[in-house]
Amino acid sequence: MRRKDRYITRSLEPVVKRAAREFPVVVVSGPRQSGKTTLLRRLFAEKYRYVSLEPPDVRAAAATDPRNFLAAYSPPVILDEVQYAPGLLPYVKERVDRRRAAPGQYLLTGSQNLLLMERVTESLAGRAAMLRLLPLSWRERVSRPQARLPWEGRSRGVATDGGPTYAKLWKALVAGGYPELVQKPRRDVQQWHRAYVQTYLERDVRTLRQIGDLTQFQSFLRVLAARSAQLLSLTDVARDLGIALNTVKSWLSVLEASFQIITIRPYHADIGKRLVKTPKVYFTDTGTLCHMVGLSDPRHASVGPMAGAIFETAVLAELLSTIVHRGEDARVHFWRTSTGQEVDFLVERGRRLVPIEVKAAATPRAAMASGIEALRRDMAGRVENGFVVHPGDVELPLTRGVTALPFARLWDR
Repeated sequence: MRRKDRYITRSLEPVVKRAAREFPVVVVSGPRQSGKTTLLRRLFAEKYRYVSLEPPDVRAAAATDPRNFLAAYSPPVILDEVQYAPGLLPYVKERVDRRRAAPGQYLLTGSQNLLLMERVTESLAGRAAMLRLLPLSWRERVSRPQARLPWEGRSRGVATDGGPTYAKLWKALVAGGYPELVQKPRRDVQQWHRAYVQTYLERDVRTLRQIGDLTQFQSFLRVLAARSAQLLSLTDVARDLGIALNTVKSWLSVLEASFQIITIRPYHADIGKRLVKTPKVYFTDTGTLCHMVGLSDPRHASVGPMAGAIFETAVLAELLSTIVHRGEDARVHFWRTSTGQEVDFLVERGRRLVPIEVKAAATPRAAMASGIEALRRDMAGRVENGFVVHPGDVELPLTRGVTALPFARLWDR
């Protein structure tokens, strides 16, 4: 008998339920395999019909006669992978407007943000709630999907327990956070990611941009992965690959539109210093990042030159998924001066900022807080107490207003 996979409760669930009670249309977007379909079918299968728009014959029927197609699949209905039939959306609007006050008529999923957002804005403005589902966060893995961020709850002082071991953490980072790999830990991780990237290239890249040379695009992915968590010079990337700058910009937009990368921009404030304006780029999933740079052994990943970028990606993913899965906009930046003073992440909290420095070393030291201290001097009154997040197991004060925080404490509050 085939074992039924354990369902992992997602932190977005209450937000989706609330949106379905308030809006006639709910759109859940996110990268492929992040669990969008599973989430909606888990929550709404009893009352909603389900149709996938991915099969060519279904897609053709939707494109050929959209009114008749929607009549055949009357609401309440889940329309999966709606980016394959974006022409349906004006007709969804037509049907929704007949019963504008009725919530939860259509639940849509999509994995191409650029096209989907354009179509929704054109056709469903004011009628649709737009939500995003990212790969699994750690709080979801440990069954604490609604756990708060450290600065949202009371500190428990010095702590030395409650998180994954160093080895277990790095094994999980190399695998990544896609639900299938978390639910089936015996899967061949590299084979899964190889197939994922290939499927992504064949489907999304060719749909969003008519890219002829996929081999060169794969080289672009690897070059981008090697520069993860660094200041990204598109000119340098274009030169290294021997392609036009506009091509690099176009390909970068493809990766953003299909949720494969996240661009973090510098925070600017009038503090009398020259700040860098170049963004940083991160992969959405640590497993994708490790695969693209050829890392399959957790020990090598933890001690190699990419260790800092991988761990920084993990922290960013945890921050973003926590905020985005609440249905909120994630306002996360970094801070860096022309003299090299830097804080990895600044999380906007109203008019104030929470500084977060990320270190791959498991032994925290006071010197690790130097960037946060510099930021607090320059932006006095706007910066809250900060954190140095590390993969070890000890939580303790480093300097006044800066706490060393184990990765586990990002959710264990």
